[in-house]
Amino acid sequence: MSLGALFPVFLLFWQTPALNAPELAKARDAQDRGALERIASQFSAAVAKQPGDAAAYYRLALTQSYLAEIAMETGDKNQARSAAETGIKAAERAVALKADVAEYHRVLGALCGQVIPANLLTGLKYGHCAQDEVNKAVQLDPKAAINYVSRGVGNYYLPAAMGGGVEVAIKDFEKAVELDPKSAEAHLWLGIALRKANRNGEARKELEKAVSLEPARAWAKQQLDKTPGA
Repeated sequence: MSLGALFPVFLLFWQTPALNAPELAKARDAQDRGALERIASQFSAAVAKQPGDAAAYYRLALTQSYLAEIAMETGDKNQARSAAETGIKAAERAVALKADVAEYHRVLGALCGQVIPANLLTGLKYGHCAQDEVNKAVQLDPKAAINYVSRGVGNYYLPAAMGGGVEVAIKDFEKAVELDPKSAEAHLWLGIALRKANRNGEARKELEKAVSLEPARAWAKQQLDKTPGA
């Protein structure tokens, strides 16, 4: 993820000297579940001491979102669901304490969306949350590329019959790239979506760009390796 895409995260993490956003991103990039679990434990303890601190809940929610993300990447659906459900509770609290922060809504929406691939039966329960919260984030901050990435991921998994689909997702990812050409996350997901649309040549270019921007991201390399050249 580029500096531009990570700016809201840096802004909300700067008050935590013991842990900063790059450390969290490093664990996510390496698919290091053990490190993320330790970080989540630290933040859970911090929340217990600061029950009125929206940023503390946000940090816990973001860490759980990363944990759910890499659990899905490595095929552990049970941990993905558990991490996302834990993160939802923290994100809901952050939003309740400070409803005008777009990033809090984005993370809540992302977490709701992360439960669904791990357990499709929860689609009805969490689907509206995923859409509504990410759309709220876009409304509050329409110039943040990461908001369009999150909306695009939701649309990628949402069936076309329900207003989603790969073509809708591609438009979101293209908007994210337009807003932040150095967002590795935007290029990564645009590449994945283009591959699903059978546009393999374009997909490889986007995935190569994602890897060049964020060479430590294991999942980006894995996606590039599985994408045909044409």
